Amino acid sequence: MNNTFYREDNLSGLKRTDFQKTVQGKETDLFILSNNNGAEVAVTNYGGAILAIMVPDKNGNLGNVIQGHDTIDKVINSPEPFLSTLIGRYGNRICKGRFTLDGKEYTLAINNGPNSLHGGPTGFHARVWDAEQPAKNSVVLKYLSVDGEEGFPGNLNVEVVYTLSDSNELIIEYKATTDKRTLVNLTHHAFFSLSGLANPTQSVENNILTINADYYTPMDEVSITTGEILKVADTPMDFRTPHVVGSRINEPFQQLVYGAGYDHCYVLNKPEVGALSFAVKCVEPVSGRSLEMYTTEPGVQLYTSNWLNGFSGWHGATFPARSAICFEAQHFPDTPNKAHFPSAVLNPGETYHQVTVYKFGVEK
Repeated sequence: MNNTFYREDNLSGLKRTDFQKTVQGKETDLFILSNNNGAEVAVTNYGGAILAIMVPDKNGNLGNVIQGHDTIDKVINSPEPFLSTLIGRYGNRICKGRFTLDGKEYTLAINNGPNSLHGGPTGFHARVWDAEQPAKNSVVLKYLSVDGEEGFPGNLNVEVVYTLSDSNELIIEYKATTDKRTLVNLTHHAFFSLSGLANPTQSVENNILTINADYYTPMDEVSITTGEILKVADTPMDFRTPHVVGSRINEPFQQLVYGAGYDHCYVLNKPEVGALSFAVKCVEPVSGRSLEMYTTEPGVQLYTSNWLNGFSGWHGATFPARSAICFEAQHFPDTPNKAHFPSAVLNPGETYHQVTVYKFGVEK
């Protein structure tokens, strides 16, 4: 495995030996991405989990702004199995774990109430990916999801490239091909804590959030989209202009009650289908750190980590509820059962392609 760019003196304090293990007949490892600005991203090929993102605050102090673990065993056994991992084959929920494609019904594992979530319990987050690091600032992950894996049809070849630019952008590019019509809705479930990890990691309720979306997809009491596409206007879901995350999160608005906070897909305003365009801006006012997100996807799931329970992660940092905020670029939830949503079907001969950019900065 090509890992010539690993540095023992990496900023995140992670050790390669703590991530080297034979799992599923493959070798897991630790990869350190660095740019010419002094920023750093730490990744393991188990689930494509991002373990650390080291970027400066307004005073130039580096901190880890993503929730992760510091050994491979902790990644594998995390109380939050999707903690800052890749997600597939289908990000978000599929109602009752069932969908019909070309007249055939497919049945998936149920792992979230009565529904299938994030590709099932052994989805892409729980697989060892083949990994190569061609340069100090990028790593290439590849995985073959075989026909029938987690109930999905078709052999799906997937490639995901993480690149850390000199502008402190984490660029995630996804490509996939199939030999049979199938569903593909890939995302990354990064749990961002722009304040920097601590014990306990601070609440994200002080974050100032903007989402470039006039509409969202409301859900029912088991978090399945109703199929409606509703305006955010005059509701606590409206982040078209900057709002403090916690300012309305506890209001008795039915959608927030269902999600115990924000856990909703926003319909992004796009200049054209598939365009890489602005989606989100988030600012943590104390540290001054900012995050801008751009994506080619039609939607982004906002999740305020409402179900985290305070477990321990990176170097003893703890993650209580609402200590992270997630922006998951994706097609809409339960799309295979909502014919009017943009299709997530991939045909043989086509290439699934997605680009999502997380750009870190500071505001003083």
